[in-house]
Amino acid sequence: MAEAFVSAADLLEYLELDASRLPPVDRAALQFRLRVPRAFAGLMEKGDPADPLLRQVWPSAEELVQTPGFGVDPVGDLAATRGPGMLQKYRGRMLLMVTGACAIHCRYCFRRHYPYRDGSLERQAWHQAIGQLRDEPDVDEVILSGGDPLSLSDDRLDELVQGLCAIPHLRYLRIHTRLPVVLPDRITTQLTRLLTTIRLRPVLVLHLNHPREMGGALQQRLQPLRSQGITLLNQSVLLRGVNDRPTTLADLSRRLFEAGILPYYLHLLDPVQGAAHFQVEVAEARRIQDRLRAMLPGYLVPRLVQETPGERYKTPLF
Repeated sequence: MAEAFVSAADLLEYLELDASRLPPVDRAALQFRLRVPRAFAGLMEKGDPADPLLRQVWPSAEELVQTPGFGVDPVGDLAATRGPGMLQKYRGRMLLMVTGACAIHCRYCFRRHYPYRDGSLERQAWHQAIGQLRDEPDVDEVILSGGDPLSLSDDRLDELVQGLCAIPHLRYLRIHTRLPVVLPDRITTQLTRLLTTIRLRPVLVLHLNHPREMGGALQQRLQPLRSQGITLLNQSVLLRGVNDRPTTLADLSRRLFEAGILPYYLHLLDPVQGAAHFQVEVAEARRIQDRLRAMLPGYLVPRLVQETPGERYKTPLF
């Protein structure tokens, strides 16, 4: 993480791109910093300013356009707060914002404006959160989110997870992460041991948007988790100029399945300010989904959904 690209000029040089072909936008990078791990940059096509992986992380002038209907809290996180770093939107589940740190800054991130300083679960608040969860007998699943929960060290993650395992009514532990995709080495032996030996049933939800994100290093690192029966799911975001073609999504689903990952959700873009240029309209998304259904067996077709603040579940879009 310390070796990630944080300079647009350095990333352009690495990708053998001239700034005249892809001019960096300093104002966009000031509002939301550039951060790209070298392992992820290594999956990009050098010399291609329209590379779909690069598009996901490149600060663009389009981010500076104020778009009606796009805001700073697009999925109602703030209204769902139950305590420091604790969110509850759906029955039976509690989400813990364990950190604001992330290995990569995706320009479409729905939490790019989230007030992490006040809204994340700092280490000293873990005891409070665990105590509150003990008094929530209807909650049987905890979701670790952020930021990216795998930004925590293995030791800190183990400390938190062991505290959760001591709560009798909890049954499932879900971890939402993009970190192994952009830094496969994050799946360490210690992390694998933790996930395969705890009392709670773990579910690892990865975030891949494009088939080229499924590299050989990631498949290799996931193998021990697969062999131990850990549930691996993937959720993608439908992004204009990245994966808004049925053939691209079909290729992604196949590569996921070959790696032992089940395609789970295909999200419509959350309307976060600064990301409107990634939006795919609902009618077009449905056409893409219809084509995808015709190309793949049902178990490889992710569910097309939209998150609406205040709803009891994610809205399926058929």
